[in-house]
Amino acid sequence: MARRCQLTGKGVLVGHNVSHANNRTKRRFLPNLQYKRLYSEALGETVRLRIAVSTLRTIEKRGGLDGYLKSVSEAELPEELISLKRRLEARASAG
Repeated sequence: MARRCQLTGKGVLVGHNVSHANNRTKRRFLPNLQYKRLYSEALGETVRLRIAVSTLRTIEKRGGLDGYLKSVSEAELPEELISLKRRLEARASAG
């Protein structure tokens, strides 16, 4: 499984450890990924995602999973979440 956030696509970055003598060795910066269950109030179901903690803060800022999915375009979402967004939009237009 890739070390990548399922919502934002944030992944591993690379850089250098730099010593006092200015020697450089490769290192990796890993995203802080967590498995979280997010509740969709409009659909009444939970979704289990592997997301970065910074993404979780953004979701809370935008008013939950439903608000986040409304504010993000479909081109930025993976396929399994596009169907969730479409169901959410269908529920909003019907109700």
